Amino acid sequence: MRVVRTKSSATISFLLLLSVLIGNDLASADAEEQTLGFEVRMSVTFSNTGSEVWTLTEEDKTISLFMNNTWQMVQLENSSYPIERLETDKDGNHLATLRFPESELRAGGNATYTLTYNVVSKSRSLPTISEEKSGRLADITEDMKEEYCKAEENWLISDTELYELAQNLKKNETNILTIVKECVAWISSNIQYQIHDLPWYANETYKEKRGDCDDQAILLITLCRICQIPAYLQVGCMYLQDVDYLETYWEDHVTVVSKGIGWHGWALVYVPPWGWLPVDLTYVTAPGGLRADPLNAIRGAAVTMQTVIQYMNVSKTDYVESSMRYKEFLLEHGFRIHEIDEMIPITPADLPDDTLWRLLPLVVVAVVTPAVVAAIVSFVYAETRKKESHAIQPETS
Repeated sequence: MRVVRTKSSATISFLLLLSVLIGNDLASADAEEQTLGFEVRMSVTFSNTGSEVWTLTEEDKTISLFMNNTWQMVQLENSSYPIERLETDKDGNHLATLRFPESELRAGGNATYTLTYNVVSKSRSLPTISEEKSGRLADITEDMKEEYCKAEENWLISDTELYELAQNLKKNETNILTIVKECVAWISSNIQYQIHDLPWYANETYKEKRGDCDDQAILLITLCRICQIPAYLQVGCMYLQDVDYLETYWEDHVTVVSKGIGWHGWALVYVPPWGWLPVDLTYVTAPGGLRADPLNAIRGAAVTMQTVIQYMNVSKTDYVESSMRYKEFLLEHGFRIHEIDEMIPITPADLPDDTLWRLLPLVVVAVVTPAVVAAIVSFVYAETRKKESHAIQPETS
């Protein structure tokens, strides 16, 4: 699966800096700590190994952009193709459409684009949480429930078995953190970590009693939404110094080379009075992991590490279906994708003025586009390798 970004000019870099996602600012950055810098490089090649013409759609030409917040800034430094348009999807993810030199690939043809991103990562910390200080279900506004507790395509909150499971875990409890803790404990004890080449809906993970990082996160999010606790999925990349491998997926129609980078997914859950908190079921850094305390899924979530960079949110988009559809498209027509991703540490660029950085969200003009699938296709590749492929080790229950 894949992640991508675009063009290097002062104008584009500034526009990307304006691209601040709703709900992504989970913790405060500590200015006293060391700032880290990374360069993320992407190379994506579309190859037509079939007999039909591959007409490159808007979807094929659209790339997703990293998010910016108080602890990370990502600027697109270079792109082999110019940017034609900047847009925002219904999940708040910012997209860029590239201007390809060709509109179609005939049999035997191929097209490659490359991208380079500059990443600045500050230290980060979460608030001190406890069940005693957690808010109650009544503290969640109706607007928040309406926005983040809907069924949507990914979250099967009307599924009978999932509904019964959520109610059995919740019982008569109204303490939000306690409910989340019970859900995490159940998943940790009952769902075996196992990777596969497509993401699953919550009912599939529940039925099979297995799943990888995003599968388990989707199950947790669905249970939370059933309990009327706002939640959605977030994906990011992680610097992993010793990673250097090649993997193939979808009957060799997708090949991914990863160097120093791994992909990971986790849940974001809204818990008053602290707001959005990451809940990580498969990569926990806190001592003892989930066995010691299910709430370590929050305290030790991978995203609290400076080496993890937030990438995109999934709330309203059915990226499970999009992944399945794209796999079928490639296999049916004999098309292939080869991607090389690399993440290397660099000397961080100077941070922008803190005041300007905080004001950026106030001047963002979000242009919502129905091309949500474009963001997902961009994530589809990232999803396949984000499957902890050799890079991200699962939390053992």
